[in-house]
Amino acid sequence: MASSSSSSLFRCFLHFFFFIISQVQAANLPFHPRDVLPLLPRQVSWPVLNSLNSPVDLLPSFVGSVSSSNRIVNWKGACFYENTAWVEFHNKTGSEFGGGTLHIKVSYPHSWTCMDLYVFATPYRVTWDYYFLSREHTLEIKEWQDKAEYEYVKNRGISIFLMQAGMLGTLQALWDVFPLFTNTGWGENSNIGFLEKHMGATFEERPQPWFTNISVDDVHSGDFLAISKIRGRWGGFETLEKWVSGAYAGHTAVCLKDSEGKLWIGESGHENEKGEDIIAIVPWDEWWDFELNKDDSNPHIAYLPLHPDVRAKFNETAAWEYALSMAGKPYGYHNMIFSWIDTIGGNYPPPLDAHLVASVMTVWSKIQPEYAANMWNEALNKRLGTQGLNLSDILVETEKRGSSFDELLTIPEQDNWIYSDGKSTSCIAFVLELYKEAGLFDPIADSIQVTEFTIKDAYSLKFFENDSSRLPKWCNDADNVKLPYCQIKGKYRMELPGYNSMDPYVHMNERCPSMPPKYFRPQNC
Repeated sequence: MASSSSSSLFRCFLHFFFFIISQVQAANLPFHPRDVLPLLPRQVSWPVLNSLNSPVDLLPSFVGSVSSSNRIVNWKGACFYENTAWVEFHNKTGSEFGGGTLHIKVSYPHSWTCMDLYVFATPYRVTWDYYFLSREHTLEIKEWQDKAEYEYVKNRGISIFLMQAGMLGTLQALWDVFPLFTNTGWGENSNIGFLEKHMGATFEERPQPWFTNISVDDVHSGDFLAISKIRGRWGGFETLEKWVSGAYAGHTAVCLKDSEGKLWIGESGHENEKGEDIIAIVPWDEWWDFELNKDDSNPHIAYLPLHPDVRAKFNETAAWEYALSMAGKPYGYHNMIFSWIDTIGGNYPPPLDAHLVASVMTVWSKIQPEYAANMWNEALNKRLGTQGLNLSDILVETEKRGSSFDELLTIPEQDNWIYSDGKSTSCIAFVLELYKEAGLFDPIADSIQVTEFTIKDAYSLKFFENDSSRLPKWCNDADNVKLPYCQIKGKYRMELPGYNSMDPYVHMNERCPSMPPKYFRPQNC
C-alpha cells in the first residue's frame, strides 16, 4: 500500500508541475520550473525532463550567418526571446588578415534563471558559449587562420547554432542519446521509443519461437535479407539512419547459391577478425549461427524472395563474378550519407540542415582527419572534380564556383566512381550493384545509380514475390499475422512500408525527399 500511495503522490506531483509550467508560459517570473529541476530529487526531475526533451534536442538549430554582406541576424532563443548578432572585422594584432569580433545582444529572458547555449562555426573553427545575462556579449577571434577563412567569413559568414533545448535540455538529451548505443535492455527500449516517437513505427510482439527453421532448398540466388538491429553500437546507428531515411531496416545482405547448391550470404559490413567492416561472402550456416547465437544487437531479419519472373532474369554467373571481385574490400563509408541526401531542404528532419551537417563535418575533420577523409572528403572532391582538398578547401572552392554546400551534397553519387580503396559500396549499394550486374535493372541500368538508393528504396523495388501462396511453407508459420515476406528472426513483427511497390525508372531516387514521419516522395523523383 505504501508503494501505491507513493506512486499516486508522484503522479499528482507531475500533474501539478505541468500545470505550473502551463501557467508561467505567458509570465516573466523570476524563475522557470524547468530551470530548477536539477535541484529536485532525481526520481522527480528526470521523468519530467524526459517528457520535455528527447535525443533530437541534442542537435543545434541553425539561426543564421553573419558576414560583411549579411550584417545583422535576429532570432528567438530558448531563453532570450530577442537576439541580435553582427560581426566586426578588425586587425588588433597587426596580422596579414586580421581578426574579428562577433557581437551577440540578448534580451527579454523568459525567466531570471535560464540561459542559452550556442555553437559558432566556420569551416576552420568551431567554438561555443552560453549567455545568462541580458546584455551585449562578444566572442573574440584574434586572427583569421588564413586568407581563405577571412574571405569565407566576409562572404558567407560565421554560422550560429542554438542548442534549442537550453543548457538543461541539452544535458538531458545527452542522457537520452547515450542509451541508444548501449547493449542493454535500457538501450533496446530507448531505440524502440525513439522510432515510435519520431517515425511512427510500431513494435508488435510476435508469438514464440522468434526464429524460423529455414529449408535452404527454398532459398535462391538473389533473394534479399532485410535486417534491423535495435540495441548496441549498430542498433543506435541504425536508429538514426532509419529516422533520416525512412527505412524500417538498417542493414541488408543477399543470398547466393554456388554450382553445388551450397548457400552463401554476401554482405557489406561484415566484421572480420581484426574488427574491420568489410565485404564478405560467408557460408549460410556460419552467418545464420552468428545471427541466432552471437549477434548481441538483437537482429530482426526478413527474407524477401525474388519474384519468379525476376529470378528468371537473374544472371547468377555475373552476380558471383561481381561478389567475388568485391570480397575483402572495405565497407562503403565514402558514399554512405549521400544515398540519404538528395534535395537541398527535403531530407533533413528538424533541426538538421546542411549548415549543421557542415559544422559536424568540420568538428570531425579537426578531431579525426583520417575518418573525415574516408567518410566525406573524397566523395565531395568527386562532386567538385578535384583531388586532395580537405573540408575547408572544399567549402571555399564551392563558394568560389558560385554554388553552396547544400547544393554540393545533392549531386548524385556515380556507381563507377573509384575511391582510394576501390569501389565504395555500403550494405545496400553492394546488394543493388550485384542486382545491376545480374541484369535486374536492364535495359535502363546505365541510367540508374544504385549508390543513390536507401534501404527503403531497395525493398520498395517491385522485384519480390507478390503471391503469398508461393512463399515457402515455413514462412511465418508460427505467426498469426501473414506478412507478404518471411520474417525469420525477431521478437517484434517487422514492417516494411512501401514494400515491393515500384518499378525501376531512369534516374531513380536521385531527387527524393525523406521527411518524417510520413516520408512522402513525389512520383519518379
